[in-house]
Amino acid sequence: MQTYVNTGPNGIYTRAIVHTPDNSDNKFAGAGMIATIWNVDAQGQQNSACRMKIQKGSDKLQVGWRVDPTLYGDNNPRLFIHFQAGNTQCFNTLCHGFIIVNSDIHLDQVLTPVSQRRGKQFAITAYITRDLINGNWWLLLGTDQTAVGFWPPRIFRELSNDFATNVEWGGVTYTPPGVSFTPMGTGFWPHIPDPTLDAYCRGLIVLDDKGEGTNANDTPQLLDNEFLYRIIEESHIVYYGGPEDPDGDTHR
Repeated sequence: MQTYVNTGPNGIYTRAIVHTPDNSDNKFAGAGMIATIWNVDAQGQQNSACRMKIQKGSDKLQVGWRVDPTLYGDNNPRLFIHFQAGNTQCFNTLCHGFIIVNSDIHLDQVLTPVSQRRGKQFAITAYITRDLINGNWWLLLGTDQTAVGFWPPRIFRELSNDFATNVEWGGVTYTPPGVSFTPMGTGFWPHIPDPTLDAYCRGLIVLDDKGEGTNANDTPQLLDNEFLYRIIEESHIVYYGGPEDPDGDTHR
């Protein structure tokens, strides 16, 4: 297969995502997704993730799975969360902010088993929701929405007493200079979408300012590098991946 190298002087973050329509009047009290888990071959300073991000201004909340040798010391897919509050940001519980209420679920745990191309698919189900009474932003995992912990409103600026205005779902990679571009999802482009072949997110929902959930139907795509990565949305499932073409065709 062809190798594509980041020949520039800087590291490159690349997204293949869908998002809610840009509108400063949006009021989201949370969101959810189901995302298949893949053991991406990220090495060194590369990292690759599938994540959901909730944002207002410079305040952001994220949850998903991540392969990050620099952060974790291995290349296993792990559960991760991340928050940014103004100029402060960190993963998991590396700084004060996230308050754990469930000791049975470990942030940064290795996620097993993982999905296999043409094999069985395994996924995580994750939600971030705002308590409409006290403003806490809760992390819920699994189909039963088990509470893991929360980010208190006091750590934020714009999410402290208000709703999010934007939600994103999909894949993201980081490629340092001088190395090949980091695999995303399966490492291959989705062609004709196939849940046994391609990495995907589904069950995308948003919660309105009353806490009522609806399907995220109007989700524009954002693809930072159309040459290396691809995203396809079909039947409320978002397929993503790259940088290789499974059919061996030249990248267009």
